[in-house]
Amino acid sequence: MEQTISQIQSILVNAGGKILLALAVYAIGRLIIGRIMRAVAKLPSLRGLDETVRTFANSFIKALLYVVLVIAVISILGIPMSSVIAVLASAGVTVGMALQGALSNLAGGIMIMAIRPFSVGEFISAAGGTGTVKQITLFYTILATPDGKRITIPNGALMNANIENYSSEPVRRVDLKFTCDRQEDFTKVQEIIKAVVAGNGLILPEPQPTISLCGATNETLEFDVRPYCKNADYWTVYYNLTQEISKALAEAGITSPRIRVVQESK
Repeated sequence: MEQTISQIQSILVNAGGKILLALAVYAIGRLIIGRIMRAVAKLPSLRGLDETVRTFANSFIKALLYVVLVIAVISILGIPMSSVIAVLASAGVTVGMALQGALSNLAGGIMIMAIRPFSVGEFISAAGGTGTVKQITLFYTILATPDGKRITIPNGALMNANIENYSSEPVRRVDLKFTCDRQEDFTKVQEIIKAVVAGNGLILPEPQPTISLCGATNETLEFDVRPYCKNADYWTVYYNLTQEISKALAEAGITSPRIRVVQESK
């Protein structure tokens, strides 16, 4: 009896020692990984890369280091890797189903790096999210919205969605619509709008702005106003024209000038 108790105590001591050692290795490993990642971030070779590629590479290296750490912990616990592989193989269908989404996201992340439909810092709308790309990791892309929210989108969903990139082109067109009373002289209204557009220094001369009567009902006339500007000046031009054209029409006595926004908020 005493021999049995002694054996149990020995097993518990050995197992407890392994568990404590594994926990210690895991904790120390996390600290080491943190130091390695900080050192990697300072490498000149990585600093010279595009920010999109750099963040993705950091995510890949970090994931690889954690895989090595987990393997080390498993080895300390005395669990043979062959046994782990056998368990995974026996539960292959279940594990495959569980990892299907993760593998899809990983493949999506790799495709984003290869195709580059967007980069860090660009403003996009895709898969139900709209915002500035802050980070592209192995499995997710993180957006920051203009109203201070964070959106995390799986890379797999992004690769299967239509992506609108508002920052990729150097020039953007501002689309506005103005209406006035049906009895107004449409030529006069056009000239007023043209004068305001011509006086805005942020509007590009080429391509030429389009200012035209685009529709009419029994009550109203509708005008399209479509000037072009640099991408960085889009919202400045948008709000300036909204205010200046509305003010100019009112001062000229044009009745019921109203604006209807057709461009989605950014």
